[in-house]
Amino acid sequence: MIQIKTEADFQKMREAGKVVEKTLLTLEQHVEAGISTLELDEIAKKVFDECGAISSSYHYGDPPFPGQICISRNEVIVHGIPRSDVILQEGDIVTCDVCCSLNGLHADAARTFAVGKISEEAAKLIRVTEECFWKGFEKATVDHRIGDVSSAVQTHAESFGYGVIRELTGHGIGYQLHEDPDVPNYGRFGHGPRIVKGMAFCIEPMISQGKRDIAVLPDEWTIITRDRSLAAHYENTILITEKGPEIITRTEEKNV
Repeated sequence: MIQIKTEADFQKMREAGKVVEKTLLTLEQHVEAGISTLELDEIAKKVFDECGAISSSYHYGDPPFPGQICISRNEVIVHGIPRSDVILQEGDIVTCDVCCSLNGLHADAARTFAVGKISEEAAKLIRVTEECFWKGFEKATVDHRIGDVSSAVQTHAESFGYGVIRELTGHGIGYQLHEDPDVPNYGRFGHGPRIVKGMAFCIEPMISQGKRDIAVLPDEWTIITRDRSLAAHYENTILITEKGPEIITRTEEKNV
């Protein structure tokens, strides 16, 4: 069931969103060749602690997720476990998926970063994945349905020949990290729940450079592209307000 949020809920979510944004901006400053994904995880934990926030990922699920955030390199789509032996290399791309709770409300966002100089193909994948988010965001208004968001993401990604991951979706968010409704990155225009004031959800295109098929590694968390092609991920938390959709995990100007 979709839980409609109050303005008081939204205000708490905005505060959590500020922490998520601060964490991502801090991580971006530290993404460089030679750093381990565990070190990045420790940096995120420090920001959470300074802001009085709690990781939404830590010990989530079964088996319990061991990291503060998910850090996914190259062919890893999502849920990469931070490790001391995963060292970023020049030319890699790496996604930091950051979610936290503050005063009982959650916010969630992800960015794929370049590690030093990357290939033109990798840079294009990152750019188009972010564009997919904005295409979906344009449909996140009270005169649309969730399927309109999904269709917009899928159409843009597939126009470049990219794979749209289907087993993983965006989601409602608020008092829980994952709430109704699911927000797939593929779908049919005019279908799905109607978007109404008070909804809060995450739009998060997960796009592969090759085919859309996935595989799950033995750790039961790490999800990769089956063909080992690169994957990118771009996510923000959206509030549906009387003034329209509001992004709470990004305050800088749209740049695509």
